[in-house]
Amino acid sequence: MTANKILFIVLDGISDRPCPELGGLTPLAAAKKPVLNKLAAEGCCGIMDTIAPGIRPGSDTAHLALLGYDPHKYYTGRGPLECEGSGISMEPGMIGFRCNFATISKDGIIMDRRAGRIHDTQALSGAIQEGVDLSAFHVGFSFRSGAGHRAALALKGEGLGHCVSSNDPKKEGVAPLTVKGQRQSQADQKTADICNEFVKQSSEILFRHPINVERLNKGLNPANVVLMRGAGEMGDFEPFSRKYGLSGSVISAASLITGIGNIVGLEHVHVNGITGSQDSNIAGKIAAAQAELKKKDFVLVNIKGADESGHDGLAVQKRDFIGKIDAALEPLLAQEDCIIIICADHSTPCTIRDHSADPVPVIIRGEGVRMDSVVRFDEYSCATGGLSRIHGCDLMPIALDLINKAHKFGA
Repeated sequence: MTANKILFIVLDGISDRPCPELGGLTPLAAAKKPVLNKLAAEGCCGIMDTIAPGIRPGSDTAHLALLGYDPHKYYTGRGPLECEGSGISMEPGMIGFRCNFATISKDGIIMDRRAGRIHDTQALSGAIQEGVDLSAFHVGFSFRSGAGHRAALALKGEGLGHCVSSNDPKKEGVAPLTVKGQRQSQADQKTADICNEFVKQSSEILFRHPINVERLNKGLNPANVVLMRGAGEMGDFEPFSRKYGLSGSVISAASLITGIGNIVGLEHVHVNGITGSQDSNIAGKIAAAQAELKKKDFVLVNIKGADESGHDGLAVQKRDFIGKIDAALEPLLAQEDCIIIICADHSTPCTIRDHSADPVPVIIRGEGVRMDSVVRFDEYSCATGGLSRIHGCDLMPIALDLINKAHKFGA
């Protein structure tokens, strides 16, 4: 029997480097993960350069590659993808930014780039949408909250450019930067001027917003400035259904991944209690994915919490969260008629607190898969597997072949 569906699970940032706190093991190697190990033992494993060896992938370029959309062709910046995932309908030519709510002192110094990892910022975004006036620039804008401290800004109008810098210095203890055009063009300078005015007006609104007044009274960091980066111009993406002949869904708390799914035509599936953090409802994601597989050919699931631990340098927390993921994956051991792919999108080593170019482990398990001798899912074991070392754009063609949907090359 040949499997006819694909379940693609991306364990965001789960791959790592040796951690001193874990006796020189990676969090994945140190974690208790009987389910992932069994899936590895029942499948074929390998390691993967999501983009190419030595290239540090963003989550955006990585997921495009994993879905078979060459980021060198399709990627202009993360902003439009975040906008789509935040509920903004992006049209070709619109300019998008990914944003953070952050904390700034009264004298203009960034105290916390994530505003205490604030959640439930919809009221703050609504106040900005209602109160900021950019009519002098003859442009429209949409500002929406994403997951946690994240948000997105989209600009629509004539004469806009996407080659502008960020106001985010990516460190604390300094003032936000001034957004500048990166080419000698009126379009880029116009966009830069709009961004600086947006930050000025939105900060005035946020400083006096009741939510931030209450946070200050409770000793919490207020979300009183917007940091923006990842400017990009919305382009055209070939629909997933036309590219592969498959119907599909996406399950993710991260607005970026939801946005990528929206742009290529994957239906977003809402799951209660998913946060993109350590407290996310992972079991709910897996149950929703199994339900979707009854009516769709392809389901993409992103599980993000380990990436946050990597960025925060918390190796023990990352190890323990992997155990939580593992327990939630147990229902997949009984999943039939389905190719299951499990991988990371990139490594997020706790020792550097950022993405790295280290290759990530991969499992492909299901009917028709040639099993190898790997019995543990970690960076070391998977490197010995039958898949060897592949690229991110290789995964969808491999999966299509396994469900007998690949096209012959040649006569």
